[in-house]
Amino acid sequence: MSQPQTEQYRSLSSILNAWQDHRKVFLIALPMMISNIAAPLLGLVDTAIIGHLPNSIYLTAVATGAMIISFMYLLAIFLRMSTTGLIAQAYGAKSIVNQRTILVQAATLAVVIGVLLVLLQPLIIWLMQALVAMDGEYQRLATIYIQIRIFGAPAALLNLVILGVLLGRQQAGRAMVLVIFTNLVNVIGTVVLVLLLNFHVYGAAISTLVAEWATCFVGLYWLQSSFKLKWKAFQTLRLPQFLALFALNRDIFIRSLLLHACMATMTVGASYIGPDWVAANAVLMQFLILISLGLDGIAYAVEALIGEAKGAKKPELIHKWLRLCLFWSTLFAVLYSLIFWLFGASIIALITNIESLRETAEMYLPWLIVLPLLAHWSYFYDGVFIGLTASRAMRNTMAIAALGVFFPVALSTLWLGNHGLWLALCAFMAARGFGQWLWLRQEKGPIVAEGAENDGITASRE
Repeated sequence: MSQPQTEQYRSLSSILNAWQDHRKVFLIALPMMISNIAAPLLGLVDTAIIGHLPNSIYLTAVATGAMIISFMYLLAIFLRMSTTGLIAQAYGAKSIVNQRTILVQAATLAVVIGVLLVLLQPLIIWLMQALVAMDGEYQRLATIYIQIRIFGAPAALLNLVILGVLLGRQQAGRAMVLVIFTNLVNVIGTVVLVLLLNFHVYGAAISTLVAEWATCFVGLYWLQSSFKLKWKAFQTLRLPQFLALFALNRDIFIRSLLLHACMATMTVGASYIGPDWVAANAVLMQFLILISLGLDGIAYAVEALIGEAKGAKKPELIHKWLRLCLFWSTLFAVLYSLIFWLFGASIIALITNIESLRETAEMYLPWLIVLPLLAHWSYFYDGVFIGLTASRAMRNTMAIAALGVFFPVALSTLWLGNHGLWLALCAFMAARGFGQWLWLRQEKGPIVAEGAENDGITASRE
C-alpha cells in the first residue's frame, strides 16, 4: 500500500473510531436525555397545573412541601451515586458476584432509611414550620403535602438504587423507560386528581406517591430477573455491614447535605421576602430541572464509562472519556443559555398564567441565562468523581463552594433581596466547577494511573 493510501486509511480509521466513541457516549446519554424530558414533569406538571389554579397559595404550599421532601430524599443521593460508580467498576471487572452484593447492601439500606423517614414525620414537619416563614392556610397545605408524600420514602430511595444499578450496567434504555413510566403515572394522576376532581394539593401529593411506588415495583421486577436474588442474600446481612456502608458513604452524604442546604435556601430565603417570591422561585427552579435534560444525560454517561474504565484498569480510556464528554457538556450549556435567552419568558408563561407571578419571575430571568454556562462544569465533574468513586474530593470541593461562597454571598447581599439569592447560586455553581477542575488537575495523574481511592461501598464476595 502506497504512503498516500496508508495515510488515507489511517485518517478514515480515526474518523470511524471517533464516531464509535461518540456513539458509545450517546448510547448511554441519549436514553437518559429522553427520559429526562419526562423527568421534569414530576415537579413541572405539579407546578404548572397548580400554578394555573386561581390562588397562588396552592403553588406556594406545593413548592415548599416538595422542597422539604426532595431535600430529604436527595440527602440519600449517595445510594444512587455510590451504586452507579461501584456497579460500573464491578461491571468493568466482569464480576456479577460483586454487582449482586452491592445491590443487596444498597437496597437494604434504602429501605431502612425510608422507614426511618416515615417514623420521623412529626419531627420533619416541626422543622419545616420552624425554618420556613409560614402560617395559616399556607402552613396547613404544606403540612398535608408532606404527610402524604412521606409514605413514598422507601420506594423513592429504592428507586435511587435501581437507577444506580441500571446506569452502572449501562442499561440506560431501561432507566429511560423507568423514568418515563414514573412521570406518565404522575401526569395521569395529577390531571385526574387536580384538574378533574379538584383535589389541588392533596391530588398533587397522592399522584406523586402512587408514581413512586409503581416505579419501585417495576424496577425491582427487572432487577430480580437480572440477578436472580434469593432471600438468603438478605439473611446474611448484619448491623455492622449497614454501619460500615453508611460510614463509607458519609462523604457523599455530607456533600449532598451541603448542596441541598443551598438549594433549600432559595425557598427558605424567599419565604422571608414574601409568598409571591417563594412561588416565583419555584417557577424559576424548574429551569434548573430543564438544564438536567442534557447535562445529567452526559453526566450519567461519564459515570458509567469512567467507572467501567477504572474497573477494567484502562487509564487511557479515562483520559479519552474526559475529553469527549466535556465537549458535549459545554455544547449543551451554550444551547441552554440561548434557549433561555430567546424563550425564557415563554417557558415561564407555560408554567403559570398568574400575571403578577409571571412578572415577578421574569425579573430574575437574566440569572437563568448565565446559569448553564456556570453550572455545567459541576454536572460534568460530578460524573467524573462518581465514576472514580472519589467521594472525599466531592465532599471537600462542595464544602468550599457552599460554606466559602454560597452562604457568605447570600448573607452579604441581603439588601439585594431575591437577586442576592440568585447571585449566590450562580457564584456557588461556578465555585463548585472551578474547585473540582483544580482538584482533578492536581490529582489526575495518580488517580488515572493507580485508580482513585474507593471511598464508596466496598463490595464483598459472597
